[in-house]
Amino acid sequence: MARATPPIGCVLFDVGGVLVELAGISTMLEWMDHRVDAEGLWRAWLSSPSVRDYERGRIGTRRFAEGVVAEFALRVDADAFLRGFAAWPLGPLPGAHALLDAVQPSLIRATLSNSNAAHWPRVMNEMGFAHRFDHHFASHLIDRIKPDRDAFEHVVATMGLPAHEILFVDDNAINVEAARDFGMIAHRCVGPDETRTLLGNLGLLA
Repeated sequence: MARATPPIGCVLFDVGGVLVELAGISTMLEWMDHRVDAEGLWRAWLSSPSVRDYERGRIGTRRFAEGVVAEFALRVDADAFLRGFAAWPLGPLPGAHALLDAVQPSLIRATLSNSNAAHWPRVMNEMGFAHRFDHHFASHLIDRIKPDRDAFEHVVATMGLPAHEILFVDDNAINVEAARDFGMIAHRCVGPDETRTLLGNLGLLA
């Protein structure tokens, strides 16, 4: 089996799309009357002032909803948006917990997730991810957001590992590119199966 080179000390997981099933994209596109495609929506979402402020913990949920409705010109009001938004995290993807349990115990397991006060408690507690990691870097708790460089800087500084010893897995190509530019080993994976294949090829599974 191929081994990871250079040695990897930490596997850093995105949560949504890698470990947790997310809804919302199709709904948002419908609310926007399909003026953009899914990739265009993600790029707009990552650069949205309202999204960035909310997912950095700087504004409340109501102000966030009103901002998104205005910025994205949604054909629903803030209340309807919030009802849909609360249900976006559907649950753990099949095999997610087993994948985390299979990671070599000598490795640090951590999350780096753009999240928020509405979704994070559900993901951690209801979906059973809180105790499966050594560190959690949730954007609204650390006031840093992907793909900004300071999010990756914070991870490195907190864990005391050089960037090149961290394997970052995300389902979003924009975030993967940013992590690579920072110096991490980064790969785009969608779901636990693709992630398990990657970790297996790198010799990181027990």
